[in-house]
Amino acid sequence: MTSGSAPVRDRRLRIGIGGIGIESSTFCPHRSTLDDFRRTRGAELLDRYTWTRPDGDLAALVEWVPLLHAVALPGGPVEAESYLLLKDELVTRIRESGPLDGLVYDIHGAMSVVGLTDAEADLTEAVRAALDEVGTPDGQRPMISAAMDLHGNVSRRFATPVDLLTAHRLAPHEDAWDTRERAARNLVHCLREGLRPHRAWVQVPVLLPGERTSTRLEPAASLYASLAGIEKQDGILDAALWVGYAWADEPRCRAAVVVTGEDAELAVREAELLARRYWDARRDFAFVGPTGSARECIERAVASDRRPFLISDSGDNPTAGGAGDLAYVLGELLAHDAIRDGAVTAVHPGITDPAAVAVCFEAGVGAEVTLSVGGKVDAQHGGPYRLTGTVEALQRAADRKDRAEGGAYDRGVDMAAVRVGGLTVILVERRKPFHTLADFLGPADGGLGIDPRTYDLVVVKIGYLEPELHAMAADWLLALTPGGVDQDLVRLVHHRVERPLYPFDEDAHDTDGGPDLTPVLL
Repeated sequence: MTSGSAPVRDRRLRIGIGGIGIESSTFCPHRSTLDDFRRTRGAELLDRYTWTRPDGDLAALVEWVPLLHAVALPGGPVEAESYLLLKDELVTRIRESGPLDGLVYDIHGAMSVVGLTDAEADLTEAVRAALDEVGTPDGQRPMISAAMDLHGNVSRRFATPVDLLTAHRLAPHEDAWDTRERAARNLVHCLREGLRPHRAWVQVPVLLPGERTSTRLEPAASLYASLAGIEKQDGILDAALWVGYAWADEPRCRAAVVVTGEDAELAVREAELLARRYWDARRDFAFVGPTGSARECIERAVASDRRPFLISDSGDNPTAGGAGDLAYVLGELLAHDAIRDGAVTAVHPGITDPAAVAVCFEAGVGAEVTLSVGGKVDAQHGGPYRLTGTVEALQRAADRKDRAEGGAYDRGVDMAAVRVGGLTVILVERRKPFHTLADFLGPADGGLGIDPRTYDLVVVKIGYLEPELHAMAADWLLALTPGGVDQDLVRLVHHRVERPLYPFDEDAHDTDGGPDLTPVLL
């Protein structure tokens, strides 16, 4: 251990829970505001987790202190004023909470804020200062245990004030809640045992999108599967690997490794080995599914006999940070004769356009409407698409309950379905993902009532398919479309990332034995 602390076994620990989580594309014209964040406090915050329950095995050991947790659907950078309001509330609640032994820091790791270059570092330094101010009940320094998304960024400035760091080990993130629990249990263990472990930190000059680093495929599958084995070694507490966030143009954006443990030498060795394995595998990462342009994917899907055939509109994925209002694929769908004439059916949900939704509600179900759809926010990647169709279904936001799944906030929104030939396009009045059947079907007592399984083609604004969509798809293609989360990173033109960086510098380090991947002990 670095500097030891006295074990805390003669009383209940006081541990705060809080954080701010959002994934922000700096290439997206959208701006995230306070209204985009679902903020939970008090009992509602504690109810997010299973391990805070009064009947749980940690109840006798810990008094959980709810602070503030704020989470938003990924989008563009957070406006500075909104960020400062959230930051100030979290810091104030820490200061007003009284002495705390530690903090479970529930964040994402890829938040960008207008005017900042490392938002998580800025937030964490303020959180650390507030915790140090209140101290522990025994007069020691409180510990911070961060639970993160593997698509987060881990700069040295951010990692230094954090005592424990861990991240998801699956993409898609089916283990998101396991990650949070691991962060909490590691913190309790260290506090009760008086441990302040070493953190061996190293960044890897590789920046790849999530659709090329899914743990459904090699080499990510084996790399992430190896983490459990690393942490089982005596002297190691946790091993974590981040691929970084590809759609922010900031120096911190790159892969990172942190191995945490009492044995400093072992932690450094394992961190360097893991970082080297990631670097050596950089050219082996492939897209999680077959790819093509939007037009190519539509042609192949129409020609196939596999139904439903899903296509990802990956460049405008709102759950990666896209604006969600691009009508580019809509235009490609209606340019296909078989879809426009109704010989092939398709459903394309999630184009954000509040004005078009309002027109549909005013007209009513069954009415013919002429709309200018999309392209109002992200106009740089395509303008509006003009269409005339029939309002097929309407759903008010009040008819749906808010829900928070996996940390991505999905609130009820007004929605309108408009049919043009064989295509049904679902318009939403604010950005919303379509990841489950419930997103299409609506509540049991009504709603849109659109069943994607009954269509030939389903075109979703997403990257790799979430589990329910993946199970639904008879076949699938990943369309490499334009937008704020374009899979073609070179096409986006990063200016501020640190170079050399793969894949921007394809041949970097090919002749010099590779980059320096020597970990730093924090």
